[in-house]
Amino acid sequence: MAFNNSNGRNGRTQTALAEINVTPLVDVILVLLVIFMITAPILQTGIQVNLPKTREAQAKEATPQALIISVDKEGAIYLSGKNERQAINVNDLSSLLNERLAQSSDRRVYLRGDGDTPYRVIAYVLDQARRARANVSLVTEPTKK
Repeated sequence: MAFNNSNGRNGRTQTALAEINVTPLVDVILVLLVIFMITAPILQTGIQVNLPKTREAQAKEATPQALIISVDKEGAIYLSGKNERQAINVNDLSSLLNERLAQSSDRRVYLRGDGDTPYRVIAYVLDQARRARANVSLVTEPTKK
């Protein structure tokens, strides 16, 4: 707190200045801004997939109960949930989907396939999801008009 020394009739007195120093507040806000700018892109879905672009893409939000299958350009398959960072075996996809869909009332599955993924991999994943009686939606990015 800053004090103002002034000479009064009875000698020296000290009074408090009523000014707020905003410099530390601005410093803290700028540091928080930088932290959020760095961490925001990391908090996205985790698996890096270059989605194909379409003109008629519908913006649908995935519910927390919905399953997300991601296929990267090498053909590795990821199923959302506890082991999202680990690729799953393509032969285990149908049984894993059956297990997860049995635990959930929502039968929607979102397929995020990289644009460079061979079509045979996407077709196989679609086939496995349909065998599990899932309602499959393909995820795309809208093109800029």
